Amino acid sequence: MTQTARPATIPEDEGGRGLAARVNLGRIFTPISSEFALISSTALLLTIFGLVMVLSATSAIAVDGGEGPYSIVIKQGLFALVGVPLMFLLSRLPVGFWKRIAWPALIVTTMMQLLVFVPGLGVENDGNRNWILIAGQNIQPSEFLKLTLALWCGYVLYRKQTLLTRWQHVFIPLVPVTALVIATVMGGHDLGTAMILFLVLLGTLFFSGVRLRIFILPMVLSALAIGVFALTSDRRMSQIASLFNTDNLDCYYAAGGCWQQLHAIWGMASGGVFGLGLGNSREKYGWLPAASNDYIFAIVGEELGLIGCALVLALFALFAVGVFHVIRKTDDPFIRIVSGGIVVWVIGQALINIGVVLRIFPVLGVPLPFMSQGGTSLMSVLLACGVLLSFARTLPAGRAAVPVVEPSAPSRGTGSRGRVGR
Repeated sequence: MTQTARPATIPEDEGGRGLAARVNLGRIFTPISSEFALISSTALLLTIFGLVMVLSATSAIAVDGGEGPYSIVIKQGLFALVGVPLMFLLSRLPVGFWKRIAWPALIVTTMMQLLVFVPGLGVENDGNRNWILIAGQNIQPSEFLKLTLALWCGYVLYRKQTLLTRWQHVFIPLVPVTALVIATVMGGHDLGTAMILFLVLLGTLFFSGVRLRIFILPMVLSALAIGVFALTSDRRMSQIASLFNTDNLDCYYAAGGCWQQLHAIWGMASGGVFGLGLGNSREKYGWLPAASNDYIFAIVGEELGLIGCALVLALFALFAVGVFHVIRKTDDPFIRIVSGGIVVWVIGQALINIGVVLRIFPVLGVPLPFMSQGGTSLMSVLLACGVLLSFARTLPAGRAAVPVVEPSAPSRGTGSRGRVGR
């Protein structure tokens, strides 16, 4: 009696289904785009550069205050240790996630900003009330408003792509809601952050492709609003007037209110081309207020000279190139609009900060992105980079060249045709 061989069967589990273990590593090892590499690498380099400069600018002051020389930079480094992994974690999220959370994120951050007006929770510093004290740590909610406003504006303009030729659909609800968000910041008298939020609005409008005549009106309204905020404040008017004070002796004795600007210029001038050397700044020893915050670029110029300043500018330029490549290559209007708002925010804020250090603009209190001391500022810009990296993952990493196959002669009787490889 002969028996036929039966093929081996796959063992079945109790539910009657075959046990098929499959590990898919394709998404993990998918090649990244050049834009992803450029944005992430410049963000990391600027963050590391900032930590080095914060250490240099604060070590001596920390010792004078009875703390360790690394106490301040360790606090900043903790935000970097959380923010950098979070940046890469956010880069794994799909674009649809950012569209879904646009409204909730703006509402939550606006509610957080209103906490600065709660007695006992809000903190005022140098005339601005834009911080909240939680667990002994000052947090500035308005920094997160910059990112959520870019996401929200991008989502609204994305949903109205076919209606952007009519000014009513461009302005509503964009302008009223943005005005409400900026009003919560101006309630704390923070004109610098309000200016950045205006830039975010204008950046998203520009990259949405609205008509020029529709774009000009919000730009004029933004300029008028900033002018009104400045003219109605004696403190801001004195800061503007200090730009035109050319009496160095008057500034030196702080009678003209331009002590800070004068010492920033002196620090950068003393650095020359090559600088005094890392850690050798003289202005950081109590001469230059906010040396590790708003005036960190002056310390870069003093210690690393023109070469160090050029390196910082080059890194910001490369960051902008990476984002503009995302804007140029994407087919998704939401990605283009939000990326435009974020790059206008980061680069615009960097230029304003550097302009203040060079005494081109009055003191506005905006930090240098990635580099200034301030955990909230660093965290917000790293989160924004996570959004940009999420967008960059949607771009092709580059296609390998496929040889073109010449069409072959059709076989007789088959009617087949050769195909050209794509």
